[in-house]
Amino acid sequence: MLTELLILGSYGLILILLAIFGFHRSLLVYLYFKHRKNVPVPKERFKELPRVTIQLPVYNEMYVSERLLEATAAIDYPRDRLDIQVLDDSTDETTEICRAKVADLRARGLDISYIHRSDRTGFKAGALDNGLRTAKGEFVLILDADFIPQPSVIMDCIHHFTDPKIAVVQARWGHLNFDHSALTRIQALMLDGHFIMEHTARCRSGRFFNFNGTAGIWRRTAIEDAGGWEHDTLTEDMDLSYRAQLRGWRFVYLKDVVVPAELPVEMNAFKSQQFRWAKGSIQNARKILPRVLRSDVSAAQKVETFFHLTNNVAYPLLLLLSLLLLPCLMLRSTHGWREVMLVDLPLFFGTTLSVCSFYLTTQIEEGSRSVWWGLRRLPLLLATGIGLSVNQTRAVFEALLGRESEFVRTPKHGVVGKLQSWKEKRYRGALTAVPFIEVALACYFAATLGMAIWAGRYVSIPFVLLFGTGYAYVGFLSLSHGVRRRREARAAAPEPVVLPATASDPEPAGILVRARAQARR
Repeated sequence: MLTELLILGSYGLILILLAIFGFHRSLLVYLYFKHRKNVPVPKERFKELPRVTIQLPVYNEMYVSERLLEATAAIDYPRDRLDIQVLDDSTDETTEICRAKVADLRARGLDISYIHRSDRTGFKAGALDNGLRTAKGEFVLILDADFIPQPSVIMDCIHHFTDPKIAVVQARWGHLNFDHSALTRIQALMLDGHFIMEHTARCRSGRFFNFNGTAGIWRRTAIEDAGGWEHDTLTEDMDLSYRAQLRGWRFVYLKDVVVPAELPVEMNAFKSQQFRWAKGSIQNARKILPRVLRSDVSAAQKVETFFHLTNNVAYPLLLLLSLLLLPCLMLRSTHGWREVMLVDLPLFFGTTLSVCSFYLTTQIEEGSRSVWWGLRRLPLLLATGIGLSVNQTRAVFEALLGRESEFVRTPKHGVVGKLQSWKEKRYRGALTAVPFIEVALACYFAATLGMAIWAGRYVSIPFVLLFGTGYAYVGFLSLSHGVRRRREARAAAPEPVVLPATASDPEPAGILVRARAQARR
């Protein structure tokens, strides 16, 4: 009896907590529409344009670095007011590509410098901080390697800085390859929810929000006043954002200024990106949230900061809920199913409908894609979110336990069109043990589905299918992409060459020499 109460009680508590996170999305939709007319406008216009430095942090981006540099060179801003820094930490052919392109652009009259570090101390934050020491601009535009800035991006943003309290102007991320595959379409939906609904609601209602690491301009003195770039979290952009806002600086978000970027086309790369973002947000919750709660900012800002920084806690809850579904079904086959369903079915639907309305409203506001386009993809969106729960739970617990990890950049392949292939290119996301757990959970839900059908619990079947589909989709696609990567790596590797033994190498078998390209993989 105690075990049953523990299982059902835990199940109910998790549903309530997930419902709270779900209803928070509804609050953001409300704030969005309540403040949608509060469009940020510049206080005035600069009579003399200020100097701007463009920082381009790059690490092993051989497929997109030249594209980035060419697009940056086309930005429409007075040349005597602009300098560009290529902050390259690469260890592969990217260095040669960047050096050659920088020389070409310098010959064309641009003030551009190439800065290469022999180590990755501080990762991206370290590169940005290192570049800032020699930057010439009062303002700094940061662009990641997979972005293609529009020529007007600086002029669209710069005049907002006529207000001396503005620290950041953030533009919206667009999607170069959103229609490449089902995976990229799901990512586009997810990111649109963040950039259209969340950022707009937070900015226009006076809540805190964060610079997203790229496609935004910083006031240099704000970076310095907030303590500069720090690299004790994986999301240095979020960390600096909150430190600056606690110092009284204000941020501006421009929903209608769009800077397109490449979405990850491989499942393992997507999961690596999501892992870094989730772990970084929890690291910032540990580091920043206590400061915010102790500060004298408004209650609304404190509440929104709490939900923003702790949102990824929903993933461990979702994983626990997944594990509890089968035992709950078994218990309810003999105990008060109907009575309990009066409680958890509304919570299930409340959470699901909150998420669905959030993303459908986003698509309406996005404008270029129809509601029907979004509606057809909602089931896979919900399933993918569930399928990511193992990967994200690992990220959350690593952050809570204080476990440090390397900043793993998301592989970019220069994929823009729908038909462009990435499968023959070098960079891939790493295959870990996580997909095997996801596939095991897919099998677990196959058993749960059988149990639901056998017990006649038909009302639970859609939810069981949603969970099972999510784990199967994420797990099997991860394995498929990971196995393909290893197979291609083996096929591309040359035969080892055995050299004769020497006095300095007494091993009778000699030395195995592998190709440099294989080592880079």
